[in-house]
Amino acid sequence: MISPFRIEVSEADLEDLRSRLRRTRWPEAEPVDDWSQGTPLGYLRSLCGYWASEYDWRRTEARLNRFPQYRTEIDGLRIHFLHVRSPDPAALPLILTHGWPGSFVEFSKVIVPLSAEFHLVIPSLPGYGFSDKPSSPGWGIERIAAAWASLMARLGYSRYGAQGGDWGTSITTSLAQQDTTHLAGIHLNPPIAAPDPATFDDLTFSERAALAALEHASRWEDGYSVLQSTRPQTLGYGLLDSPAGLCGWLVEKFHAWSDGFPFTRDELLDDITLYWLTGTAASSARLYWESIRKVQKWFSEATDDTVDIPVGCSIFPAEMPRPSRRWAAKRYTDIRHWNELDRGGHFAAYEQPELFVNEVRTFFRLVH
Repeated sequence: MISPFRIEVSEADLEDLRSRLRRTRWPEAEPVDDWSQGTPLGYLRSLCGYWASEYDWRRTEARLNRFPQYRTEIDGLRIHFLHVRSPDPAALPLILTHGWPGSFVEFSKVIVPLSAEFHLVIPSLPGYGFSDKPSSPGWGIERIAAAWASLMARLGYSRYGAQGGDWGTSITTSLAQQDTTHLAGIHLNPPIAAPDPATFDDLTFSERAALAALEHASRWEDGYSVLQSTRPQTLGYGLLDSPAGLCGWLVEKFHAWSDGFPFTRDELLDDITLYWLTGTAASSARLYWESIRKVQKWFSEATDDTVDIPVGCSIFPAEMPRPSRRWAAKRYTDIRHWNELDRGGHFAAYEQPELFVNEVRTFFRLVH
């Protein structure tokens, strides 16, 4: 059964959020003048002050409720999703999958332009947003991909496309391996493929930069991943109790992984407030406990599986990882579209919506 859904947050929950923000116990300022120790105190106090006194969740709620939303039970969990049909009845269905610290909100700028050409299905990952939180282990990327295949079948789509970034990249890759007969193709930003040792004696400039970025990330960027993949429950106590703590934890990644930190305060807080109101800091982190070791091996060490349906790849310059085409081709054997863009980062649909829309359209026009 598929049930309509609307976002309706109680005023008591919003007032509790404001009250907690006003009572935040702040640490001393960082002894550096940049983001190298994490989110700076001055920046976070200012953002949380705006969150407590000026940010309007009701405006966001109304904007998101313009799009048809539903919930349906798949494999024991109720999954929340947007389903925005194109006015063209012959449009290709397209499922879009977000990651962490993103959400379905990450696609909000591209829904209108993409729905002119696609029937859009935008689910919230298990443990994220308004989807149920898994109460037992086992909800890794392969099981989520299987749930997405079930969702598209339930919606009556026998042929469709899939797109994903962050966790969505690995989930979409798995979906392409599990539901080959129904997929027209997949679009990824970026593809997940390991550096190929056979190329190490003849590396391009961009491949050397990609290897250096992987090394830098392992030393300076992966602390969040180690915590979320080993002790998500312990981490959750602080993040579920302190909105300032949650804000500092999430916004640091929007800063580190984007191209020039282009977001407005409202754009950041739309996503962060969703995590707060749904209480999903711990449940979303558990996906790292389930699957990050496997995914990290795929993009840094080795990949021994393949995807053999048509694939489109968009490489944004501030993304990490950034595999080269010849590395990616070892795993994705039918790359139809490959583009290395000149701006944009990890949150492509949120940072550069026009570029993102153009990339998705360009690829799927090749296979539809």
